[in-house]
Amino acid sequence: MAQTPIVESEYLSQLTDIDATLQGERYLGCHLVPNLTVALSVQKITEVLTIPTAAVTPIPRMSPWVMGVYNWRGEVLWVVDLGHLLGLTPWYQQTTSASFHNMLIARTEDATSSTKMGQKMIGLAVGQVQDIETLDPKTKQPASKSIASPELAPFLRGYWLRESGDLLACLDVDAVFSMIAK
Repeated sequence: MAQTPIVESEYLSQLTDIDATLQGERYLGCHLVPNLTVALSVQKITEVLTIPTAAVTPIPRMSPWVMGVYNWRGEVLWVVDLGHLLGLTPWYQQTTSASFHNMLIARTEDATSSTKMGQKMIGLAVGQVQDIETLDPKTKQPASKSIASPELAPFLRGYWLRESGDLLACLDVDAVFSMIAK
């Protein structure tokens, strides 16, 4: 079954240039079960997809948060259950629909390469994709042990408190790549 793009690469890159008068950086919000909303820099997200569960091929003897591999535009992409990696409920234990996954195609640069070939890509399965927000880095609170579990702490780069009192955790995509490389 074909992938269904929710947001395509070109649109995401345009969003970083739109409305230069706004102060702040652009982040994509994602809801992870149970009850955690995270923000990832739009600069690190290539595409957002909805894919069928059956399109992810499991690989035996991998870390439990590695769901398997997925054929994305002819490339083999590792798919990681982001919530499980962060110490939350694994996707297969959630009560939500297991027939599809919302997946972010994230990228990082290989510091040893200056070419596009130096990019590394990964699929991050999330519970729900939310809005793109412009957030002021000056209002981001530093990460602290009081708000982060030991599993979440290595990936947390601070947080914002919304007017509603909800917490929006800022995740470092490069830290996710570092953990996966171990």
